[in-house]
Amino acid sequence: MKKITLILFLLSGVFSAIAQTTCAEPTVLSGPGLYLVDGINGADVAEPICAENGLIENNAKSEWFSYTPSENYTVTITTDIDENTPRRDTRFHVYTGNCGNLSCFAGDDDSGVGDTNYSSIATFNVTANTTYLIAFDNRWSTGNFTFQLIEAPVEVVPGNPVTFSNMNVSSISSQYNICVVDMNADGMDDIVGVSSTNIRIHTQNENGTFSFADYVTTTAENMPSWSLAAGDYNRDGVNDLMYGGGSGVTFMKSNESGFEQVSFEPYVFCQRTNFIDLNNDGHLDAFSCHDVQPNVYFLNDGTGEFDFYQSNVTPGAISLGIFPSGGNYGSIWIDYDNDGDQDLFIAKCRGGSSGAKFNELHRNNGDGTFSDVSVDSNLRDPLQTWSSAWADFDNDGDMDVVVGASSFADGSHKFMENNGDGTFSDITAGSGWDTNTSTSIEHIAHDFNNDGFVDVMGGGSKIMYNLGDGTFVASSTGFGVAAVGDLNNDGFLDFQTGNTLRLNNGNSNNWIKFNLQGVESNRNGIGARIEIYGAWGKQIRDARSGDGFEYMSSLNVHFGIGEATTIDQVIVRWPSGIVDTFNNPDPNQIMSVVEGSTLSVGDNAFSSFSVYPNPATDLVTIKSSSLVQVVSAELYDMNGKRVYESAVVNETISIQSLADGTYILLAKDSEGTLSTHKLIKQ
Repeated sequence: MKKITLILFLLSGVFSAIAQTTCAEPTVLSGPGLYLVDGINGADVAEPICAENGLIENNAKSEWFSYTPSENYTVTITTDIDENTPRRDTRFHVYTGNCGNLSCFAGDDDSGVGDTNYSSIATFNVTANTTYLIAFDNRWSTGNFTFQLIEAPVEVVPGNPVTFSNMNVSSISSQYNICVVDMNADGMDDIVGVSSTNIRIHTQNENGTFSFADYVTTTAENMPSWSLAAGDYNRDGVNDLMYGGGSGVTFMKSNESGFEQVSFEPYVFCQRTNFIDLNNDGHLDAFSCHDVQPNVYFLNDGTGEFDFYQSNVTPGAISLGIFPSGGNYGSIWIDYDNDGDQDLFIAKCRGGSSGAKFNELHRNNGDGTFSDVSVDSNLRDPLQTWSSAWADFDNDGDMDVVVGASSFADGSHKFMENNGDGTFSDITAGSGWDTNTSTSIEHIAHDFNNDGFVDVMGGGSKIMYNLGDGTFVASSTGFGVAAVGDLNNDGFLDFQTGNTLRLNNGNSNNWIKFNLQGVESNRNGIGARIEIYGAWGKQIRDARSGDGFEYMSSLNVHFGIGEATTIDQVIVRWPSGIVDTFNNPDPNQIMSVVEGSTLSVGDNAFSSFSVYPNPATDLVTIKSSSLVQVVSAELYDMNGKRVYESAVVNETISIQSLADGTYILLAKDSEGTLSTHKLIKQ
């Protein structure tokens, strides 16, 4: 074993010790102070990886420490200190649990202040008498350095921040565990892990546990080394996957036995991936940011097959980020101008003064074309960014944006307010974003504390809580950005980091969330706008596939409503133009909303299905005028809650067990065609 010298000057309380260098025998840190690490050559590999850069070296080595606080503290571990002059390139991980079964708690790679400062800083809350294991690894350097551990009283932060508890799920063991999405349309978020020849799906059960199944695939030509997106582009009720790799795009399309691979030959240095209905024909298309060339997209021909297009290259292709040298990183689709169709913002990361560097906003003209309105909107700037967080942060009915810096080389974070006229104003000064010194490639917008104001998570292992008055305050989480969803179905948003679930401990605030089922629109309702009205006024969300940079988060649409106990009205505006309205739905539930479910009584015009008798007392016949058979039926009450599902046998179902009332019938035929009808039970 090698010596690790611990130095604390007398006024601070000085300790010296000989440290063990393994997870099983770590150096014990007895309190706050400065600790000199005389190089990294311990044999342990620091896994799982908790810092943002998830790679390890083949010969990875680590130095291990244990820390057990005597009281609840807010703790900072930092190597960005004058004792390291010049600054060292360090990375560390903080764990709970035991060796061999560790759970990530915190960590950091490059949060040192300054453009070329790659030292590490993480601040997190610790619990008295709980042991935390700290590992510095040699990902970037094996040299000696000093780190400081600082204890402070637990910070009291405005904004009603929430805390998180760790839950380890050891069976989450795929190569890429970056996707949380409802795969089976039951309203509960599942966990998707991807390896080169396997997809492992952990399905969420109603009791808060998970059951997993493996689906063997052919060897994926491209892995999701940069990003992953999910959406049901073949409309079979199971979400398909889009892998974004450094050489191209691979789709894993669901079928009766699992998933089949669909890949394309053209080279794509793929960054952010999205599913989106580009031409609003009711079928999901796919989009990929291209790092070194104009962007590419894949048009759905209506049968679940894609055609490849590259902007400004493929004949007839639409213009969506055509700069020849690319520089496209974080794409996100939003309706910024409230005209009912989805627009595109591209976060750009590229040095120099070329056009590849400037962020872009592309307005959907509603006729199959897009216009670059970056300059006119005031969003064309050279801030180096990999992602942007879009939401109605001030609840005034339009989408604002936090453009999150990945480097401060060309400016810092920008908080831009939507003026409602196609332009944005810079309101960064005094917002809290002007003093946020943490950079990240990931910036995501969700209401984590359910207070009715959308928050942002980015760098520094912290959430920037939205106070609703144009300002944000930071609160430490102890972990970085990951895939987001409701992983215990309690209405509060959680994170999945590797095999560790960060479960939101919640508070007394209320909530509502929506599972959309498109009929004339795409199956997931991606691109739909949901509005909710109540004592707070109005809140809006857009259904999206792919935000931030890497991760795929829930397709369910989530709202917090604070202390309000009633919701006056919900309006769902579908991409097709259909509008569904629900009055006085109960809070603290998931509403499954079928497109067209609140239209007038009588069969809709989506298909040639017939339903009779209507009203009915028991048996209901469901027939299609085509040669295909109706295979399944679901019934929803007028609040959007599913109350019945059944296979259709001999073209009939029995509704005898249902209470009298009006229901929405969702029927599906053997080709996957959906139809909705109002059905009255007497």
